[in-house]
Amino acid sequence: MIQKWVGLLCTLSVLAACDAGGFGASDDSPFAPGYSGEADIDGLLIGHRLMAAGEYELALKSYTRAAGEQGLTVDVLSALGSANLNLGRLGQAEKLLRRAIEKDAEFVPAWNNLGVILVEKGNFAEAAQIFRRAFALDNGESDQIRDNLRLALAKSENLNYTDPNNHNFTLMRRGSSEYLILSTS
Repeated sequence: MIQKWVGLLCTLSVLAACDAGGFGASDDSPFAPGYSGEADIDGLLIGHRLMAAGEYELALKSYTRAAGEQGLTVDVLSALGSANLNLGRLGQAEKLLRRAIEKDAEFVPAWNNLGVILVEKGNFAEAAQIFRRAFALDNGESDQIRDNLRLALAKSENLNYTDPNNHNFTLMRRGSSEYLILSTS
């Protein structure tokens, strides 16, 4: 009886050694492949998509995840600042965008978004300087930066402006992290 079992085990082990596939799926399998390790997901890309969908809080979480994976690069800092800008957290957004500019003084979206924040805070003269810098770095190719500069210059020339509700402004997203200030009245 033992000899039968030993013979059967030897036969099965020889047959198992002949099969190269083992227990994995073959290449011609009709089934989808299984999980093959770490997913290659870019937190910045997901955050940009969430921003486009108006999901600013989720975008901020995705950008925070990207900061953990990639570090605080100029792209991550600018994205975090943009998300905070849309959430109305102007102080946090300003700090993040200033840090982005410190890392890369030629990163145009960070300059533009910082100018938008300064206009929102009523610092028109500084906003005009920021927009001038962004416009120069962009070689004058951006219409939205030019429009933002015009608005900041008009506001800084008219500092006797007393009625804060005379004009309402909204932010319009252009690209992945640039914003245009629009007057709604």
